[in-house]
Parts: sequence; structure tokens; C-alpha cells
Amino acid sequence: MNVINVGKTGIVTAQNVFGALPVQRCAVDMAVKILRKAYEGGMTYFDTARSYTDSEEKIGKALSYDKEIRAKITIATKTPSKTPEAFWKDLETSLEKLQTDHIDVYQFHMAERCYRPGDGTGMYECMLKAKEDGKIRHIGITAHKILVAKEAAESGLYETLQFPFSYLSGKQELELVDICKKKEVGFIAMKGLAGGLINRSDAAMAFMSQFDNVVPIWGIQKESELDEWLSYMEDTPSMTEEIREYIKKERNELAGDFCRGCGYCMPCPMGITINQCARISLMLRRAPSSGWLSEHWQNEMKKIETCINCRQCVSKCPYELDTPNLLKKNYEDYKKVLAGKVKV
Repeated sequence: MNVINVGKTGIVTAQNVFGALPVQRCAVDMAVKILRKAYEGGMTYFDTARSYTDSEEKIGKALSYDKEIRAKITIATKTPSKTPEAFWKDLETSLEKLQTDHIDVYQFHMAERCYRPGDGTGMYECMLKAKEDGKIRHIGITAHKILVAKEAAESGLYETLQFPFSYLSGKQELELVDICKKKEVGFIAMKGLAGGLINRSDAAMAFMSQFDNVVPIWGIQKESELDEWLSYMEDTPSMTEEIREYIKKERNELAGDFCRGCGYCMPCPMGITINQCARISLMLRRAPSSGWLSEHWQNEMKKIETCINCRQCVSKCPYELDTPNLLKKNYEDYKKVLAGKVKV
């Protein structure tokens, strides 16, 4: 397993980060079991967020309540706050839920702007004060918009940047990784499996392993998923000619417009679950599950008929997709699958 220096934070981690968003869907006992097994298997960096319901609490119960374990792990969490009052409330709640007196990497969550000192919001000043008080160790930011991410990486204000990155990423994302390396900003790669569109973990891992400054987050909610990632701690997949050709084929297949599922477009005024409905055709084919054809998803897809083409989703999409058109295309394909005219 590659060992990564997270920018100039001084944090060193195996190139496998436990993404704790999915454990919010696990029963507490199972979540604790999975988190402890991850630690015992060599994972030391755990990523969560205030927005991930009880994910922080589960990490606290599994790991950080134990002072010996706490001293050996890195905990990164996030605040979606937009005001100083909300910032301090989120920080205190996270510290309480995580059962810790400090957070190693505290990040602005899904930032729509690059907060700076003196910008009038007071947000960056909150980070500085929290760091001065010892409640956080390092200041980070997460984003889905490439221009916000580039500004943050180049600003010298952030020690880590979290951004979507996978073998489906393009030129701009690769440039961002390079900027972070030059600026010694820790690059934390979210959506390494492209929100479920990538279904070969060895290819995903081999791609990430080419970058000595990229720390990928793998979302884990099942013990079988954890076992797969832990197996790579000793036997890390490397880029082979077969994997290279496979990735090339994948990129060709997914070239053009497709929804990454980031959810930036939400909420929809008509209640459409855009970040799933706009890519359900791909999910049916690349992550087959009868669940996508359930009554629930049939009802969710039917909501597309109510779209008023307000195009709010278009204005908010970081990938500049024509989302209403994607929704319509996915709905037509979905109806064909339901009618048995298209097999998946």
C-alpha cells in the first residue's frame, strides 16, 4: 500500500481513507464493528461530516472514545455552515459526537466559494480561531465546482482540498491534482468510484496509485466492501496494460454528458430526486439492482413528468449539464426497461 503525505499537514496515511458517509445507513453495532475492523486492518484516516446524520457518533463509539486509538488516527469532518454562529454550533456538536477534544482536519463542506480573511463573512476567521484554540489542527475545504477548487488550492489558505476524482476525470481535474502537489495542499479524492458508476475496485485503486499526492476516500457500509479495500493494503493493484485498456474503454463509454450524482442541483422545486433520476439508466447497467425498478423508484421517476423546466438545476450544476434533458432521456429509457423492451 502506498503511504501518502497529506500536503504539508504532517499527516501520513495509507492510500486508503475510510469514507464514513455510508455507515449512517448501518445499525450502530454493525457500524462499530466495521470501523474497528478498518482500524485494525491498517486504516488510520476517517472522513465524515456533520451532515452525515449519526456517522460522527458512530466513529466516536467505535474509535475516538479510546485515547490510545485516538492518538493514532486522523479524523476529518466538515461543516456546511454559512454563518459564524452555525460554524461554532457545528464544531461543538462534532466534537461532542466524535468524543474528542480536537478535529484533525476541519473542512468547509461543499463550499460554493473560497472563503478568505476579510471577505465579510467571518467564516475563515472562525477557522483561524478554532485552530488557535486547539479545537482543530488543519483547515480544509471540499468543493464540487472546479473554479472554487482551483482558487482554494492556489490561495495558500487551505491545507487540504477534497474534490471528486476518479479514472473518469478529465484534464481540469488532473491539472487540479498538479496544482495541489506544487502548492503542497493535501488532495483528498472523493467519489473515487464515481458515485457507483465504477464497478472495478482494482482499476480504481490502480488509477489512484499513480499519484503520490492523492488520498482517495472509499465509502464503506458493508464488511465485504471493507474486506476488498483492506486486501489492497498489502497487495495494491498497479496499472497494467489490461487495466489501462479497460479504463480507456470506460472513458469512451461514458464520454459526454452524464450525471455524477453530486446533488448540487438539489432540491428540486417539484421534488424530483435529480441526482439519481438523471443517471438511473447508467446505474441500471453498471450497478445492476432490482431496487432501481422498485415501486419507490418508479414513483420517483414518474415525478419527471412534473418538470417545469425552470432550469434551476442547470444553473447549479458544477458540470454544466443540461439536466432537464438528461432527466427526460433517462425517463424514456427507464420506461422501456420496465416494459421489457430493453434488457439490463
